[in-house]
Amino acid sequence: MCGIAGIIGLYNEIQLDKMLESQDHRGPDARAKYFDSEFCALGHNRLAIIDLSSEANQPFLDNSGRYIIVFNGEIYNYIEIKATLCDQYNFKTESDTEVLLAAFVIYGESCLEKFNGMFAFAIWDNQEKKLFAARDRFGVKPFYYTLLNNTFYFSSEIKAIHAAGIAKEPNEKVWASYFAFGSYGMPDETFWSNIAQLSGGHFLEFESQNLTIKKWYYFEDEVAKQPKNLTFEQVKKQYVVLLKDSINLRFRADVSVGFNVSGGLDSSILLALVNLQEDNSKINAYTFFTNNSDYDELPWVEKMNEQTQNPLIKVLLKADEVPALTQKMQWQEDEPFGGIPTLAYAKIFEQARKNNVLVLLDGQGMDEQWAGYDYYTQNNEATIQGVQDSPYKINMLANSFLAKAEKPLYPKPFNDEVLNKQYRDLFYTKIPRALRFNDRASMAFSTELREPFLDYRLVEFAFSLPLDFKIKNGISKFILREIASEYFINDLAFAPKRALQTPQREWLQHNLKEWVTNCFTELENSIYGDWFNKEILQEELKRYFEGTIQSSFHIWQCISLYQMLKIKDNVVF
Repeated sequence: MCGIAGIIGLYNEIQLDKMLESQDHRGPDARAKYFDSEFCALGHNRLAIIDLSSEANQPFLDNSGRYIIVFNGEIYNYIEIKATLCDQYNFKTESDTEVLLAAFVIYGESCLEKFNGMFAFAIWDNQEKKLFAARDRFGVKPFYYTLLNNTFYFSSEIKAIHAAGIAKEPNEKVWASYFAFGSYGMPDETFWSNIAQLSGGHFLEFESQNLTIKKWYYFEDEVAKQPKNLTFEQVKKQYVVLLKDSINLRFRADVSVGFNVSGGLDSSILLALVNLQEDNSKINAYTFFTNNSDYDELPWVEKMNEQTQNPLIKVLLKADEVPALTQKMQWQEDEPFGGIPTLAYAKIFEQARKNNVLVLLDGQGMDEQWAGYDYYTQNNEATIQGVQDSPYKINMLANSFLAKAEKPLYPKPFNDEVLNKQYRDLFYTKIPRALRFNDRASMAFSTELREPFLDYRLVEFAFSLPLDFKIKNGISKFILREIASEYFINDLAFAPKRALQTPQREWLQHNLKEWVTNCFTELENSIYGDWFNKEILQEELKRYFEGTIQSSFHIWQCISLYQMLKIKDNVVF
């Protein structure tokens, strides 16, 4: 996992240097650049995971010297792809980077369909003077870009484009929609003007100052191809086979691999199947806790781990750490992030790095493919689990700012309403924002995060199944619970989903009251104070402190905006 950056068009080398410096945390093992006269500048920050030799450093050239790649991510099935290409390409490294580039040289854009992985990459053709760039199916790895004055800039993080000299101006429509509807933008949007992102499952080409974007992954078509009329037992058996293969692929690394674990169903399955690996006694499991029994999942984690005996690393997050860690992570994220759970998550990666465990597996993606959230079967448009009242306080906003908000409308490609909600969460809401939060949290400490449950084969297969395979007698993710019960006792496998993981509401109300108050005061007095009805903003804060804490989302929104204001020229002051 790495950081990529590039400028196609007029540039100076200092711009590229600043872009790479701003992303140095994404790849501390090597930094290099490539230049093609005045047309192209490519840069790479390397975090070495597969083939640790310097021969695998990037930017990487193919054998002919015509194609140059900068790549962020992993191609998990690179060994199998390489075996099919050996007669057509002379490999000189053991890296997945070279396999990716060779596949592009031989297959062109159709190579994308052969990859099982997470990736964002750019390939420069120095003969045709043309850039090709692509992003994986679900957008696990980021790709941001700007086309300004006929020059194309791209990078792994927004701050790198700002470092190149692109003005940092808020996209007020996205910000207003965030406050009004909880939207983090559409898949091609960001919170900053003139900076877009390449949507997951899309590729782009930039040639002769013309930008073309095309979709390459058609999820609906792939779902339609899935086998029909399978029995419950056949589905369970096939899904377990795919699960095991997905986890096996994601253990391919030339560095130590560990995994994150919580007390939930998804983690119990991950814990069980990770321990089918050879020599599993040395595979570290990481979990966080806050010393609050109402939220901590540590007792569940410890109970599960009694059966597997993995080295369990417990990471404590304390309330007094939140202000400083929030400031650091807001700089890392570039955009609003999910709150205190993201901070706890970041501490896990920090600890893993200290333990020299550079790759962690995670359980993201099960709820979306197996209809695991309570709102899937409710007649509403909710996207937050376990909340009855609206977490969005539109009354806090000034009318002129609220008028800029656009309620997001998501496509509904399926005839079934539950499937459409799952589709929305996979491609527009839950998964895109979680992947962004998690990518930045892991890369902040130069560690790689892998998501075995987001293997496209698993998602397509589970998504296609009848609803009664997913929810039975009011029990969600039923097949998964049946799978887990073969490894763990029933009170673990059938434990209810817990929506909240940290005492964020209580900490913001009590432990961090002075910090929260200061954030609101500074926000009101800032250049963005006009976005709010200041009187009502203070009323909502007062109500929160007095006990109206069913949701803390609106409080965190204001904190996020204030923390963004403290970042100028990519430096927190």
